[in-house]
Amino acid sequence: MNPRLAVVMVGVLLVLMFGQRFVHSVPAGHVGVAILFGDVQEEVYPEGLHIVNPFLSWKDLDARQDTFKISQLEMPTRDQLLSKVDLSIQWRLDSSRAADIIRDTGDKDRLIQVHLHPKARSLVRALGTQIERAEDLFKDEVRNNLAVQIETELTSYVADKGIVVDSVLLRNINLPPVLADAIGRKKEREQEVERQRAELERVKLEQEQQVAQAEALRRAAEEDAKRLRILADAKAYEISTINLAASGNPAYIQLQSLEALKKMAKDPAAKLYFMDSNSPSPLPLLNIGDPVVKN
Repeated sequence: MNPRLAVVMVGVLLVLMFGQRFVHSVPAGHVGVAILFGDVQEEVYPEGLHIVNPFLSWKDLDARQDTFKISQLEMPTRDQLLSKVDLSIQWRLDSSRAADIIRDTGDKDRLIQVHLHPKARSLVRALGTQIERAEDLFKDEVRNNLAVQIETELTSYVADKGIVVDSVLLRNINLPPVLADAIGRKKEREQEVERQRAELERVKLEQEQQVAQAEALRRAAEEDAKRLRILADAKAYEISTINLAASGNPAYIQLQSLEALKKMAKDPAAKLYFMDSNSPSPLPLLNIGDPVVKN
């Protein structure tokens, strides 16, 4: 047989047998790890199409960010009360360590079961014992510090396991029922005190407004009295001035007498009036000409 023909026939046979195995496509957001006869290869393949050894087998790991939620983790505090915590851990695997992950642990599910979950549970219990009282978990500062400590220590522990922790969130903290009821009653008392304080402030404000209104009325009355005194003083001064002038002026007295006569002239009971024009006070002689009544 022609040697060239033999090579071609072998090549065709290999293509028929292993055609699809000469290429491997790594899905988007994944990394590929090759295994040759059970030996994990160190090279990590990024997403995309690769021409590869047909004798390789493959493990594609999801390298996208993921969220792992843990519920009802028990957390004892120094007051010997047991609270329960819910966590959300945002994490992803370290693509550069994909071969080590396959060799030492397995896949993402194994990473969670072997490393992430047990360590998070252990940290919650350990860090809880540093908190004096369970009710302190309601304080924002305590909660924030707890989340930061869990994230810091968890990140440090799982870094060489091929896990990258992006954040740790405290979703919920459930206090022991006895303590939760006591805190609820305390909150109700505090709210009642706040309502009473608000009512006292309202009454105080109303009293201050009433005092201000009374003061305004008092000042207005004083101003009115002051104006009346000024008017009375002016009128008294006017009368005093007129009287002083009249006491030394006979003409003024005559003028006033004439004014009186004008008014009397309009009286329908008056018949006839006589007056002495030479008198300084011309007074009328009344009822002249009236019939004499005889007894």
